[in-house]
Amino acid sequence: MAGKTANPLAPESFFERRISTMKTYWNTQGGLSQISEWQPNCWIQMTCPTEEEQQLLEEQYNIPDYFLPDISDTDERARYEYDDGWMLIILRIPYVKEVRSRTPYTTVPLGIIHKRDVTITVCYYETNMMIDFVSYQQKRGVGFTDYVDMIFRLFLSSAVWYLKRLKQISMLIDKAKRNLDREVNNESLIGLSRLQDSLTYFNTSIRGNENLLSKLKFKLQIDELDADLIEDVNIEMTQARETTSIYSNILESTMDTYQSIINNNMNTIMRTLTSVTIILMLPTLVASFFGMNLINGMENSPMGFAIAIILSVAISVLSLLVFRHKRLI
Repeated sequence: MAGKTANPLAPESFFERRISTMKTYWNTQGGLSQISEWQPNCWIQMTCPTEEEQQLLEEQYNIPDYFLPDISDTDERARYEYDDGWMLIILRIPYVKEVRSRTPYTTVPLGIIHKRDVTITVCYYETNMMIDFVSYQQKRGVGFTDYVDMIFRLFLSSAVWYLKRLKQISMLIDKAKRNLDREVNNESLIGLSRLQDSLTYFNTSIRGNENLLSKLKFKLQIDELDADLIEDVNIEMTQARETTSIYSNILESTMDTYQSIINNNMNTIMRTLTSVTIILMLPTLVASFFGMNLINGMENSPMGFAIAIILSVAISVLSLLVFRHKRLI
């Protein structure tokens, strides 16, 4: 699985996280290669850990007991924290749920835990981003200079994957708009609404990652290479944030447009029904007059019924012509 290239169009595992558990040790010196057991300065990658694995991890490395529960919280914001020499960084990364989900595109926390020669990443969701990150680093063949380099490369990978997911959202928006151009239906409108929710998650998470990055620049020991990498991360994150904002504005405008179309169609239907009601009311009025139990001069006329019918039809036709002339029907 380590050498597998993630398919950016494939949905990831559903929000119920315990689909597969994986703990991998990576040697990061001179390339990224898998090793069988822990070594100093290696990278421990934890994916969907069970409760037993969490407990063993805490006991083996004496990690603060609240680090892992914080990472498992789907609503945990992007932040960093120090405790007893340990550093916790929580990064928000893009995640795709099942197609039928309320919000198909959302974000989940990725935890980075570090102390001296121990570096651990923990994610309670199996994401294409992490699969692609490992595959890309193996192709680079140079590994990481230190844990700081690895942290900022994870930031860069998250920004790139936000852009990939945004392209997919753009394609879904265009598809829904084409469907709505043919027929305004609830399914396409609901789909656009769900994409709007996804863009809100993206926008909030990207801004949180940007704030976290700006703080880490002053907390971590950064060399010249790290500074160049941070600049690349800033560029990608800015592009992701601006793209999210653009798509969100487009989607909001599109929803407003179709709402206006629906309201206009409803007004047209109500106007037509009102006009038809008035046209049908006039011959009914004629029949009501002649149906009164009063003397009207036509009680004994053999043409009385015919006259009433002709008069009703004439009034109806005249009313129809007037309404058409006024463009009311």
